[in-house]
Formats: sequence, structure tokens, C-alpha cells
Amino acid sequence: MAKYTRIEVAQTMKETGIVPVFYDADIEVCKKVVEACYQGGARVFEFTNRGDFAHKVFDELNIYVQKNFEGMMLGVGSVIDPGTTSLYIQLGANFIVSPIVNAEMARTCNRRKIAWMPGCGSVTEISYAEELGAEVVKIFPGSQVGGPSFVKAVKGPFSWSSIMPTGGVSPTKENLEAWFESGVHCVGIGSKLFVQKENGDYDYEAISKKVKSSIEIVQSLRK
Repeated sequence: MAKYTRIEVAQTMKETGIVPVFYDADIEVCKKVVEACYQGGARVFEFTNRGDFAHKVFDELNIYVQKNFEGMMLGVGSVIDPGTTSLYIQLGANFIVSPIVNAEMARTCNRRKIAWMPGCGSVTEISYAEELGAEVVKIFPGSQVGGPSFVKAVKGPFSWSSIMPTGGVSPTKENLEAWFESGVHCVGIGSKLFVQKENGDYDYEAISKKVKSSIEIVQSLRK
């Protein structure tokens, strides 16, 4: 069962501004990556449902996170159907992120008051997702949909919309400045956040620093 309410998740996403998005089949790697992000100040983390037996990795990871990292809200992304949604809710996911708008997924999440963040690529989809109860909508892929200029245009008639772009977001001052000045609620960042060494192993200290600097950039932009 989810430890945090959908309102708590949405508020924390806005406060930190950065949502790391990550998947690895190795549970030990996942644990270290989450710890690095937590030490860097992240409090919302999206584990993507992309590999075989991903739900088993998430199950162990979520138990580990709840025991060791107070305040870290772990959720699942890349979910596209209500059955998988129910599976992850049963495993304690605090939120469900999808690349699509699926009404049955919305109903499944709403019954348990779980945050549901569907992927949208048009004003019509954003409006429909909000009608279905989405507090935060995801635009995906962010840069291909239209980038910061798309968000800015949407926020004109839809000033109340809370938008999270994923795809095309980089942990640099220039990129983050463009997104946050357009009016985003927060941003999801994937591979560009997870620094690797020359041998391909993840550099956990560098990841922590990258997360920390990204959050600091967001905080400075909001002053």
C-alpha cells in the first residue's frame, strides 16, 4: 500500500523540482542509485517498468527504500495498462506514471487515491487527463512534443495545469531555466542524470552531486 498520498507526492515533486527516472535489472545497482539520489536531495524517484521481472526488482527496492530513506517517494513509470497498475499498487507504489492516457488506469489509481500521471501530447489530452483526475500530467517525449515553448503555450489557457516533461530534459542551467520559465511543475530526468565511469559502472558520488546541483538550480530559478 502507498505510504504517501497523491497530494503529498504532487507537492514534493514541485518542491524538489527534479524527478530521477531510472531502471536497472540489478537490484543492488538500483539501491545504490536511489541512495545517491536521496543524498543529493531527491525525494521523488521514478522506477521504470521496462525489463523482465521489473516488478520483482521494484518490490525489493521499495521495501529497502521504506526502511532506509525516510521521505523518499518511490513510484513506477512506463506503465500502460490497468493490470500492471494494480500489480504495482499492490507492491506499494506511491505513484504511477504512463506514456499514455488510459481511463481504466485512472480509475484503478483513483480508487486507491494513488497519484496517476499520464503522458499527454496535446491540450485535448491534458484536459481529458485532468478530467480523469490527474493532478500532474506528463508531456512525453518532452522535446518532440514541443519543448518549453509547448508548455508555455499550454499554460496560457490552462494556467492551472501542473506539467512534468520527461524526455529532452538535461541537468544544466540553460535547459532547466528554459523549462521552469515556461511554467513546469517539475521535470523528469533519465540517463543524463546518471553519470557513468569509463568502464560503464555508475559513478554514485557524481550522480549525487548532479542531483544536488540540479535541485539547487531549480531553487535558484524560483527565487
